[in-house]
Amino acid sequence: MSLHVFLYGGRVSVTLAPSSPSSTGLPVTRRRTRVLALPEARWALVSLVAFLLGLAADLGGASPWISGVLYAVAYVSGGWEPALEGLRALREKTLDVDLLMIVAALGAAAIGQVLDGALLIVIFATSGALEALATARTADSVRGLLDLAPTTATRVTDGGEETVPTAELAVGDVLLVRPGERIGADGTVQDGVSEADQATITGESLPVVKRPGDEVFAGTLNGTGALRVRVDRDPKDSVIARIVALVEEASRTKAPTQLFIEKIEQRYAVGVVVATLAVFGIPLAFGENLTDALLRAMTFMIVASPCAVVLATMPPLLSAIANAGRHGVLVKSAVAMERLGEIDAAALDKTGTLTEGTPEVTAVRPLHGSGLDEDALLALAASAEHPSEHPLARAVVAAAQARNLPLAPAADFTALPGRGITATVDGRVVTVGRAEATDTTDGETVIRVTRDGTPVGTLALTDRLRHDAPAATADLTALTGTAPVLLTGDNERAAARVATATGLTDVRAGLLPEDKVNAVRDLHTDGRKVLFVGDGVNDAPALAAAHAGIAMGRAGSDLALETADAVVVRDELAAVPAVVRLSRTARRLVLQNLVIAGTAITVLVLWDLIGHLPLPLGVAGHEGSTVLVGLNGLRLLRESAWRSGGPQDTQG
Repeated sequence: MSLHVFLYGGRVSVTLAPSSPSSTGLPVTRRRTRVLALPEARWALVSLVAFLLGLAADLGGASPWISGVLYAVAYVSGGWEPALEGLRALREKTLDVDLLMIVAALGAAAIGQVLDGALLIVIFATSGALEALATARTADSVRGLLDLAPTTATRVTDGGEETVPTAELAVGDVLLVRPGERIGADGTVQDGVSEADQATITGESLPVVKRPGDEVFAGTLNGTGALRVRVDRDPKDSVIARIVALVEEASRTKAPTQLFIEKIEQRYAVGVVVATLAVFGIPLAFGENLTDALLRAMTFMIVASPCAVVLATMPPLLSAIANAGRHGVLVKSAVAMERLGEIDAAALDKTGTLTEGTPEVTAVRPLHGSGLDEDALLALAASAEHPSEHPLARAVVAAAQARNLPLAPAADFTALPGRGITATVDGRVVTVGRAEATDTTDGETVIRVTRDGTPVGTLALTDRLRHDAPAATADLTALTGTAPVLLTGDNERAAARVATATGLTDVRAGLLPEDKVNAVRDLHTDGRKVLFVGDGVNDAPALAAAHAGIAMGRAGSDLALETADAVVVRDELAAVPAVVRLSRTARRLVLQNLVIAGTAITVLVLWDLIGHLPLPLGVAGHEGSTVLVGLNGLRLLRESAWRSGGPQDTQG
């Protein structure tokens, strides 16, 4: 898995790109918007490079003309687009803070503070570029999801078979799905027995046996048997298509992502503009010198501008992002970091989130009178299963290898679709296959082993629970005041087993993606701000609909990784409550910094209005408060900031 991290100003973009086909076994065509393919990114890069060159020229003692030209390039390349957007907003009788920042930057340049203005331009340009990139990347992943469904299918006709585009399929058509093919449409099995890997839709960790009368989904992977499937839904209404629609709808309707200070920017911007005009116009009307009035007004705009407040907000959030990154949690933006600290409820996926998503042998049960002990039974089953690529077979072989058991060669290996395998081991016919449903309890998958037609024992397999899952759910309970809700597409027995092991009581099993979204929205309706943690394609709509979403990175689907606000790269579930605590600490420091910055602005503004604030002193006070709040925010870079908080740090 390759990892790409982009850090611009106040926002971080994270891309995790699997170097092989997706964990579901389904090849996905990657459509990646490159950073420099976006005009916003190109202009921001020009602005940043020009600013850095200008700064280097300044520090190197070069001619002021050289640094002046470079700073001018930074102003124009980074500022023309927000200025244009601000003017358009102004025509709609809306004053946004971007235009105010442009005016403040130009005002700073007019009174000789060219570097301060250029820095402000660069920050806003790079933030806008990253926002455009994040939007484009999410759109890429949504489009790529459609590639899960095959483009063609084999339709059965009176004259035989024909290959047709899946878009042309109609309800009532009958499809032939050969072993290893992806199913072309949602439908019902009419004939044949096989297994389907439908983790992309339901999140089930193991392939599901499909027999006549069972439902199958477009884009899921057929196993070793051939199936005849009657199409029940138009391709435009398939579950995969509905997932795409749900993600897009949730992304559109999700509350606007704004930092705390941005929520008051409109009123503040209007107030500063009106006050600046008053500071300039009123003394001028009473006979003050034009230069003195302009200098006072520009000084007022500099000390009253929200630059210090914006920068006071960023250091704690960026420090928290950096600290989380060191511990394997990549938070995509300052907005996302802030939202994580606001949550007061949690909902968790099961497979791949609370569990590792891979089966393991948990019990070996030889039958009385078989003459086999546990090791002999496991070695017999593993020897027969060794040629198979089935997930259950790999788990059995891995369990035997973990015990260092010798495996005998298998001959005459045959896969029996939906039933298991048969092979000859040491001259005896061994069959390994799923037991009847009556033999499965507590969410286990039980496979029966027979030798020469006589049952000799059973093996129980379960999806391995993450070692830190119980502690993580307990921490989330302490942080939010209520236990997380378990939302899974898996069956009730498997869900109940995991819920019991992790102390969860609200369990909702057998959910399709839209059901998970509805559950999240129901919690929102109750006034809760929900954190959803998941990993698969089927979790993406809920990740988009939640107040904040975290994806498990190692096995996470591309769509889940792009939709989530944060990604746990190391798959350590304990990192989820840790990053929530860190976000809450960052929010407290943001409030502290806003008090410090607000106090400094108030003092400097009153000084400028009541007395005479020298421009150098005004700039020094403005920048000094910014440095102070910056240092306060950098406290979150310390290792202790990640460890602090603990379960006692509740909803504060």
